[in-house]
Amino acid sequence: MFSRMLLSLVGALSLFAPAALAQTEIKFGHVGEPGSLFDRSAQEFAKRANEKLGDKAKVVVYGSSQLGGDAELMKKLKLGTVDLALPSTVMSSQVAIFGLFEMPYLVKSREHMARVREQVVVPMMLPAAEKAGYKIIAVWENGERHITNSKRPIVKPEDLQGIKLRVPQGKWRVRMFQAYGANPSPLAFSEVFVALQTGVMDGQENPFAQIYPARFYEVQKYLSLTGHVYTPAYVTAGASWSHLPADVQKIVSDVAREMQDVALKLAADLDGDFLAKLKAAGMQVNEADKDAFIKASGPIYDEFAKEVPEGKALIDKALALGKTS
Repeated sequence: MFSRMLLSLVGALSLFAPAALAQTEIKFGHVGEPGSLFDRSAQEFAKRANEKLGDKAKVVVYGSSQLGGDAELMKKLKLGTVDLALPSTVMSSQVAIFGLFEMPYLVKSREHMARVREQVVVPMMLPAAEKAGYKIIAVWENGERHITNSKRPIVKPEDLQGIKLRVPQGKWRVRMFQAYGANPSPLAFSEVFVALQTGVMDGQENPFAQIYPARFYEVQKYLSLTGHVYTPAYVTAGASWSHLPADVQKIVSDVAREMQDVALKLAADLDGDFLAKLKAAGMQVNEADKDAFIKASGPIYDEFAKEVPEGKALIDKALALGKTS
């Protein structure tokens, strides 16, 4: 009788063993397509983190908006149904001071960005994000943005007159392109290709590392090298972070920060490669008159300084750090 009871108990426990031993999955969502900078950075991060995590947990990357677009990912971070995400521009619609990186021609180089990251983002901006429910554990790159469209080369702001331009979610990008004369509309990244293909949108603006992997060259004729905004990407956790064991948090955070300079180098290496591929794919590439765009950008800086608490101080600090670039 006792042996039968013991066997029954062992059998019952075995039913629960897989669940008890199941590895914690850390879901990492982003909107980048395969081969994009987001994809390569996230995959390299997951590889490095998982080597150190062992059987404690496993980072699993879900790219191509599998877990939702940027806005949806931000909501899921708050709900705890996504553990990590890689927002960029959308952060400015969640935490006002992140509009800093919507200011045209603010960041002069990747070396400048590294200084801004350590002296502006970490001490002044990350605490504001945490108050809003987002824990940013590292700052990577989205990249320097350029304009593509199906109508004409964009050399000066006035060339954007009447262009229906897709922009990411964030009011400052909309205001900026309105000031330049375009007709900007926010749209989820996953919907952009079809919008360009069907003519709902004439153009869009993104870094090379998003333009090429998303195959925008198939539905866009002109690539204008405006370099109007440099956008960081933020490795961001939400409600589920506090539920992870402390040692797992430390490993994930340490590796994410370790990836900061790696992401910048990876981005620099990819820029030339993707630009060459876009030219080879048949896009007509032209230089833009950046001085004309900078001149047209003044009102955006003024509005940000007036509307966002500490906005002027943030701008002044970031610009000062660029003087040694």
